[in-house]
Amino acid sequence: MQPIRSCPTSVEPAARWRGLAACAVAAVAAACPAAEAHAQGGWLPTAWFAPAELPSDAMFPLAEKDGPWLVLATTFRGEGARDDARRLVQELRRDHKLKAYTHEKSFDYTGRQQGLGLNPDGSPKTMRYANAAQVTEVAVLVGDFASFDDPRGQKMLATVKRLQPRALAGEAGKTRAYSDFRKMIGLGGAAKGPMHMAFVIPNPLLPEDFFARQEVDRFVVEMNADVTHSLLDCPGRYTVRVATFTGAGTVDQKAITGSDDFKLESRLADAADKAHRLTEALRRAGWQAWEFHDRESSIVCVGSLDQLAVPQESGPPAAHPEIGRIVRELGPDAEKLAAGTVMPRAIDGILLDVKPKPIDVPRAPGGWR
Repeated sequence: MQPIRSCPTSVEPAARWRGLAACAVAAVAAACPAAEAHAQGGWLPTAWFAPAELPSDAMFPLAEKDGPWLVLATTFRGEGARDDARRLVQELRRDHKLKAYTHEKSFDYTGRQQGLGLNPDGSPKTMRYANAAQVTEVAVLVGDFASFDDPRGQKMLATVKRLQPRALAGEAGKTRAYSDFRKMIGLGGAAKGPMHMAFVIPNPLLPEDFFARQEVDRFVVEMNADVTHSLLDCPGRYTVRVATFTGAGTVDQKAITGSDDFKLESRLADAADKAHRLTEALRRAGWQAWEFHDRESSIVCVGSLDQLAVPQESGPPAAHPEIGRIVRELGPDAEKLAAGTVMPRAIDGILLDVKPKPIDVPRAPGGWR
C-alpha cells in the first residue's frame, strides 16, 4: 500500500477544503484499486465521477407500465428517425437525468382506402393516397406522471421546452428526419428551442378503458388521508378485493336515537374499523394488503398488479398467477366448497368475501395525494 501524502493546512479555508477532497480521493484510490469501479455506490459524491456509459444501441422503448402520462418531447419520421431518436433519448437520460423513452409506430399509405359514396354499380368508392409510402415515426417521451395536470408533469413540460440538447443542434441535428420535422412544424432557422412545442399525452400503449377507471373526489381522498396502507397508494393498475364491509347487520340505532344519520355513521365507522383491523392482520401474515373507505363502504384488497392476464407461448393469455394464489388462499375453504358448503375464510374473527374479485385501483386526482 502506498503511503498517503499529507494535506496542506496553512492555506485559505476554501482551498483547504479542495485539498482535503483531493486527498480523500487519492487515499481511496491508493487504498483500494477497485474503488473507482464502486465509488458511486459509496460515500463519495457522484459528481466526482464520470456518468456511466449507456449502451450505444439502447432505445429505451416505452412500456405499458410507464406513465400513465408523459411529455411528448419531439417526433422523428422517415429515414434516420431511429438514429435521431436514439441520440436524443440517450442524451436526455445521460446528461439531464430524465426518464426518457422512445415509441415507434409505422404507417402504411400504399394500400387503397374506402372513400365516400358509391360507384355507378353500387360498389363502395376506393381511393389512394397522393404520396403512397410506408412511414416510420419515432417519438421521444419523458415521464412518468399520474395525471394530465400533475404538477410534476407541468414542471417537466416547462423544462423540456427550454432544453437545448446537442442531439438536436449542429451536425447531430441535421439529419433528414429532423430537418423534415422542423420544416413540418414551421421552425426553419428560428431561434426557439427545438422542443418548444412539447405537450403532455397519455401513454399510447395503455388500453382504451384505462382512463375510465374510478377517480375519487376530494372528500373521499380526505377520508383516506390518514390511512397507512391506503389503496390510493397502491402502485399497480389492478388489485384483488378480498373483503367488503357495508355495516349491514349492525344493531338498529334509530330505535335508540331516532336518527338514521347516526345509524349510517355507526355502520360506516364499524365497517372502517373492521377493514383496518383486517388489513393489519393480513399485513402481519405477509400479504400486501390495502384498505379503502368511501361514503358507502370500506373494502380490503390484496396485491398490486399491472395486468390481469399474462401471455402464453401457445394459446390465449392466462389469468395472472398471483390472482389465482390470492383466490386460492383467501377465498372459501376449498375442501368444504368441494363438498357443497360455501364457507368464507375468517382472519382474526373477521369474515372475508365469498368470492375475491380483481378490481381497478381507484386513483386520486393529480396533486391531491
